[in-house]
Amino acid sequence: MKRFQSSKFVASLFVLTLLVTGAFVSLSIRDRVNAQQQTPGSAKAGAGPVLLDPSDTVILLLDHQSGLFQTVKDISVAELRTNTIVLAKLATLLKIPVITTASEPNGPNGPLMAEIHQFAPHAVYVPRKGEVNAWENEDFVKAVRATGKKTLIMAGVWTSVCVMFPALDAKAQGFKVYAVIDASGDPSEMVSRTTLARFTQAGVVPTSANAVLSEIHRTWNRPEAAELAKLYALVAPNYAAAMESYQKAQDVIKQQKK
Repeated sequence: MKRFQSSKFVASLFVLTLLVTGAFVSLSIRDRVNAQQQTPGSAKAGAGPVLLDPSDTVILLLDHQSGLFQTVKDISVAELRTNTIVLAKLATLLKIPVITTASEPNGPNGPLMAEIHQFAPHAVYVPRKGEVNAWENEDFVKAVRATGKKTLIMAGVWTSVCVMFPALDAKAQGFKVYAVIDASGDPSEMVSRTTLARFTQAGVVPTSANAVLSEIHRTWNRPEAAELAKLYALVAPNYAAAMESYQKAQDVIKQQKK
């Protein structure tokens, strides 16, 4: 009799387990279907949540100064400046806040590159009082917090100092931080590699100008598509060649049809 009751208990437990498992599977399928039904290109569609959310993003361009450019050895200065310009243009095109700052612009570090404010006229410049780490400047931190954004895209010269110091501090204070490595520069590749290791250890996300552009772009089905294509041509000159050859082929086809 006891053996029968024990078997009955085990059978009941097995049925209950099946019911609970089925409920979880049902909820999982429902959530997946709901996610697929989100608006394409939105921050919540498909894999969207793991990518940059433009509505929660501010771009911080730190110490892109002419004197410091002369010390950069891990990337060509031309490429560094071009990628920085892409970030400025992208911010203007998609109305993303930009904050800039410079370390002792009247000294040997030199002035901030003019193209940033030329292509992002809405950018806010925050002067510092000698602090090497921009995050130690109260006005700079206030400017960042005033945007209400929690995702910070940082780039600057040097990556190992001007970017890393505020990146680590901001990450420790709860911000989600991305470091654009190819819109930043360091005195050597060794310095750049050790900086990259420290970023990843601290949870700062290393990225590139092209990746930032693509993550924020999301879909060609948008009114800014043609202007965004021009930015891809800047970060990837070979892509510009591809667009030119395609356009030429289309022109030839049109001429043949006349």
